[in-house]
Amino acid sequence: MDVDIWAWVGSTQRELHEAGNTGLAMALGDVPGQALEGRFTQLDVVAPAIAQHAETLEKPWLEFFARYWHLVGRAGDRAIGAVALDDAVALADFAQRDDVRDCPAAPGAVEVLAMTQANTDGPGYAETRLATLGAALNSVGPDSLAFSGLATQYVAALLDAGQAAEAVAYAEAAVERLRGEGREASWELGAASVRALLAAGRPDDALAALDASTGFKPDDPVAKGRRETLLRSQVLATLGRVQEAVDALPDLDVVGDHAREWVEWARTVRMLTEGIANTWQLGRILRQWMSYFESVGGHRARFELALTAGHLAVARQGLWQARLLADYAEAVIAELRATEGLAERVAELRAAADDAKELPPPGPRDELVAYFDAADGRTADPERWVGWLWPLSGTDLEATRRHTTTLGFLGYAPVGADVYWKTVVEDGDPAAAGDEDISYLTGLLIEAGQDERVETLAARLPQTRSHLALARLHRARERWEETAAEAEQAAANEGGLEALRLWSGAVQQLGDNVKAAEILKPLLDSGEGEEEDVWRIIVLSTAVEDWATVRAAGTKLGMPIEPGEGPIEEEWHLVRVILPAPDGSQREVLAVRTGPATARLAIPQPRGMDYNAGDVVVIDPRPLEPIPENEQERESFVIPFAGVTMLRPGGYTSWFFDGAAPSEDEWAEFNEVLAERGWPMWVYSDENYRVTHPATGEQLPGVFGWIAIPPAARPAELDAVLDDVTEQWSHPLAWLDLAREVGIEAERHERISKEYGL
Repeated sequence: MDVDIWAWVGSTQRELHEAGNTGLAMALGDVPGQALEGRFTQLDVVAPAIAQHAETLEKPWLEFFARYWHLVGRAGDRAIGAVALDDAVALADFAQRDDVRDCPAAPGAVEVLAMTQANTDGPGYAETRLATLGAALNSVGPDSLAFSGLATQYVAALLDAGQAAEAVAYAEAAVERLRGEGREASWELGAASVRALLAAGRPDDALAALDASTGFKPDDPVAKGRRETLLRSQVLATLGRVQEAVDALPDLDVVGDHAREWVEWARTVRMLTEGIANTWQLGRILRQWMSYFESVGGHRARFELALTAGHLAVARQGLWQARLLADYAEAVIAELRATEGLAERVAELRAAADDAKELPPPGPRDELVAYFDAADGRTADPERWVGWLWPLSGTDLEATRRHTTTLGFLGYAPVGADVYWKTVVEDGDPAAAGDEDISYLTGLLIEAGQDERVETLAARLPQTRSHLALARLHRARERWEETAAEAEQAAANEGGLEALRLWSGAVQQLGDNVKAAEILKPLLDSGEGEEEDVWRIIVLSTAVEDWATVRAAGTKLGMPIEPGEGPIEEEWHLVRVILPAPDGSQREVLAVRTGPATARLAIPQPRGMDYNAGDVVVIDPRPLEPIPENEQERESFVIPFAGVTMLRPGGYTSWFFDGAAPSEDEWAEFNEVLAERGWPMWVYSDENYRVTHPATGEQLPGVFGWIAIPPAARPAELDAVLDDVTEQWSHPLAWLDLAREVGIEAERHERISKEYGL
């Protein structure tokens, strides 16, 4: 993105503010942060909304800005490939429109298209990327901030084309061109040069280049730390400096949420098996990563991960997995555009598996099931047990159960489903199979995405089990009406507790809390339900304000609820309630728990939220975080709960205040005055917030936040109180929206906002 774009963003925000589009203006400035900081839930909601609104306002540059950053968030850290390819092509076409091509950011469309193509199949799109990137680079010079990003992608394309020497030369030339303009290369361009030197067989030079580029300013500052240490580990591993490479390698909890790093991390780990534990847990994670790339169209990444994971499996003698991964990699070849040498690499993995020695089982073949059951669940290696049980699977039912479910646990549900299907359905009579087998098989089929087989299985089962199998399938696919219908039929035919849970859950998803509660309430008297069912009854009954049932269920759990009738409105303890925000993110709101499943929000919320201080909400009583075992930590721990639904709005209205921070005494009086009236206040600014002194221009500590007043209080009362309590402050406070609402001194607050740069 060219530097001029940020001046344009600022002016566009001011235009939107002046036009009354305050929410859009605020969201606009946050979109790049959402893309780079990994706030993708927000980004996937906010960016398309801005783009759509920009189209309505006929602001094509604004539309381009939103669409560009959305793609950066998708093709960048998330490494989305084929799934985003059409959108990337559309953005590149959009950037060529007459009313867009002059936007300083327009070259970014070519960069993000190249990233998406690389994610899909880097070598397969190498020549295409070189052509489009080359044309874009011919239209911009090193004086543009677009240059580094385009040059970085060009180097990556050369590497994917197998032109390592050319990549080294191009990277060095690009760095020199930037220096000639008095500019420094981005860290990403420096890292591309390091990778080129590695590919050219010059690891010593790569390490020197990495050291030289460490001070370069990154385009993605959030990712630089982990990406740099990963690259350093790779270089050191190539040099044979194993312990240093192990020390530099980022932990799984650092790279685990960043798909862009997965292939490089796995390759580096393969070079470091002498210093890193090569375990079944690692194999399971790599299989999960492959599944992720299946979902986003990262075909080349799937292939590379499969081969890497396969060789790691051979090294730890997980030979069955290595062979399955060879099959997996071979199947992926059909999705790739450039396939030269790939079949040979798959054959190499198969040969390695065939040459390796199988681990002997821990006991006689006919005793393996007993050995499996006796194994310590915390220390046993499930990968080895899959290999040991495989000769029995499909012939011995007990062994088949354990073998196939363990396969599913390790990420090979389709393989387990095929074995179990043959045993129970093809070679047996599913109508005569046990409930446990049908439940396990249905779960494997659903996890493997074999929906047609679930339907075939259901057609061969007795009525109740047939309805249950279909209800499980519909629930997994979030088809709530179908889930409710099938589960109701199962419940009517003695489907037991599972049928009731499925039915109630589906009915709740359809918005009928009353019926959902009625379905489960008989469990209170019958005693058939478990503790989780009683809690579910409490939540559902709270949502429909059936307080008699809430009290009865609470008593069953031994909760100290005060006797009586009507709403339960006690003062229990502080909690954190997690609620949705309009931008797709979640907000954590401090609240007071008032009953088994209720909490009253204590913090004022900005305008535009669906809830505010004083609202009573239904919460899910299952803590979202474990309660600390340490007593000292437990004393300060505030338990987080998920918000379920609004129970009773408090009717509070929030008003914004902003200005220079007062003295401690002034602030104490401010808080005291508001607390006396029961008007909640919360500061949303942090210690970094600054405002400008109108006389000297110096930066002053600032403060902004929201005050909420109940429906019985009029805005004019708040205005008068604020005017009185801040009258003697060294610097005035502004509450512009409130002043406009009550029609008192709005001009003064406008002047304060302007003078202090609020």
